[in-house]
This record gives sequence, structure tokens and C-alpha cells, in this order.
Amino acid sequence: MDHVRARVHISGRVQGVNFRAWLRDRAREAKVAGWVTNLSDGRVEAVFEGGRAAVQRMVSQCYSGPIRAEIERVEVAWETPTGEEGLFSINW
Repeated sequence: MDHVRARVHISGRVQGVNFRAWLRDRAREAKVAGWVTNLSDGRVEAVFEGGRAAVQRMVSQCYSGPIRAEIERVEVAWETPTGEEGLFSINW
């Protein structure tokens, strides 16, 4: 199993639409570690770390989001894994 890490920035109507909780639930189902947070510029940032297929699925999820979200742009940066472990969390 390849272990990979992706940092994703999602733009559009992504705050105030339950995006972070929606993403957390899907990441936990996929058994992907990492976190998600709102940024002051209105974007959402997420870091996913785990098996390649699971992380790629999570990146794909960022293009749809919860029902009220309106995704305008998704930027993905593949990084060197840092050993992120545990349950995917929401940073407040």
C-alpha cells in the first residue's frame, strides 16, 4: 500500500454549509487521517493522509461537497507523508 498525503484548498460557497463535518465523516469512513479547517479568506483547507486509493477518493469528494456547497475551484498539492495518524478531525 502506498502511503500518500494531499493538501487541498476548496473555493466557492464552502463555509456555512456543513462542509467540514461532511468531509470529516467521509474521511473517517475511508479510514484516512488528517484534518479540515476554514480559512479566513473563505476557502476550506484539508489534509488527507493514508493509502493512495483512499486519499484519491477523498480528493475526488472535494469536487462535490455537501448539497448546499457550490464548488468553484479545487487545488491539490501532493506532499511528502508526515505520518499523520488517528481520526480525521475538524480544526476550529
